[in-house]
Amino acid sequence: MRVSKKKFALFLVILAMVVTFFVYPLNYYIMSPGAAYDLTKYVKVEDAKTPTDGSLSMMTVAVSGATPFTYVLAKFSDEKDILKEEEVRAPEESDTEYNLRQLKLMTDSQFNAKYMAFKTLGRPYKVDYKGVYVIYVLENAAASNVLKAGDEVTAIDGEKIKTHQQLVDYLADKKDGERVSLTFKRDDKVYTKDVTLKPIPGAKGKIGLGITFSDSKSISTTPEVKIDSDEIGGPSAGLMFTLEIIDQLTTGNLAKGYKIAGTGEMLENGKVGRIGGIDKKVIAANNQGIEIFFAPDDEITPEMKKAVPDIQSNYELAKETAKKIDSKMEIVPVKTLDDAMTYLNELKQK
Repeated sequence: MRVSKKKFALFLVILAMVVTFFVYPLNYYIMSPGAAYDLTKYVKVEDAKTPTDGSLSMMTVAVSGATPFTYVLAKFSDEKDILKEEEVRAPEESDTEYNLRQLKLMTDSQFNAKYMAFKTLGRPYKVDYKGVYVIYVLENAAASNVLKAGDEVTAIDGEKIKTHQQLVDYLADKKDGERVSLTFKRDDKVYTKDVTLKPIPGAKGKIGLGITFSDSKSISTTPEVKIDSDEIGGPSAGLMFTLEIIDQLTTGNLAKGYKIAGTGEMLENGKVGRIGGIDKKVIAANNQGIEIFFAPDDEITPEMKKAVPDIQSNYELAKETAKKIDSKMEIVPVKTLDDAMTYLNELKQK
């Protein structure tokens, strides 16, 4: 049986429409519940005996590029959010730059977890500051043709730079049009290049390089701690990393037979920072039988409320989500590492 040219052409058109519906990339992302990961598989303290009674887990969310098909599915789902591109990426940020930023956030999270765990327990540690890590370079900024994400600035005008504050202080009094010489590492090679300073885009005339950055630093501890995050990005596992390290460094068992999970950035001052997607993490935790969930009890400032009138703290949203899905998990608010430790120390053995 021969197929007419018109029918064949119609078939091709329909096939193209179907393929487009399922694979054509949109300028949106879909956020959905991820999973809980038992941290004994990711955190290893040298010579420590890993507790087997209960568990401490980190939580993730799944973020993927939207297609027309997944966009429509998300529209009709209570468990998925549609995010605009600018809610996920910085302007003009490439896939490589985005991935580098997420991995740097995770690296800093691991640093802070080790730092806070050893500082809290009074165990020996040493911090090594190596320079300024470039997270993102603004488009049309002074350094846009010199630096790129992942570079490590180690000197300016021949003066060694170990922390970001040294760089900020050095540039504080510089004028538009002044030149500085930057020494930086990239892919294990060292470069020195001149940069002509100019106003930072979007910074109301402030003069500078036009980069976002953080300290490039490492921490050595006794005993040694290794964290394998399996390429998971972002800072939100910080609190749970810290608790797992403390658990392995000490006798007893913090989990006391319970399946415990949580989220929150671990800051160097001991506070637990706000994170995104906590409602999705609550859903994922509930799906995996978590019994106790730590949620950052972050402060909502008047400025934040003015910018986003319906904003909630992480704890408020976590509590609301648990109620909405009829979860029996206990949602525990934590402002600091001490809050989490106090709760666990007072928790009775299951």
